[in-house]
Amino acid sequence: MSKKNRIGVVYSTNPDFQYQTDDDQPLQETLPLDRQRLTVRIDRSHRAGKQVTLVTGFVGTDDDLDALARLLKGRCGVGGSVKEGDILIQGDFRDRIVDVLKQEGYGKVTKGN
Repeated sequence: MSKKNRIGVVYSTNPDFQYQTDDDQPLQETLPLDRQRLTVRIDRSHRAGKQVTLVTGFVGTDDDLDALARLLKGRCGVGGSVKEGDILIQGDFRDRIVDVLKQEGYGKVTKGN
């Protein structure tokens, strides 16, 4: 085990201490679509006044989150990204995204401000 993989603790005097590494963290499984609780809202903070549609609440793997972001960007015909577990779509596409998520079978989709 290399020191770079250790999480949080640099050194311990306890001889029985077990270091936690990145590999020890459990992988989060993706919830079924009908059990997902997603929120779609507009966000303007820290974006120089530009609007982005923010999709939050997705529970699952990074690959599934990226696939959902790719689907939404394609259906809206705009760019976007995934940051810190949230999907950012450029522009105000709340209604279209809510419709797409419901068509895809996502459970509870709420529209915020």
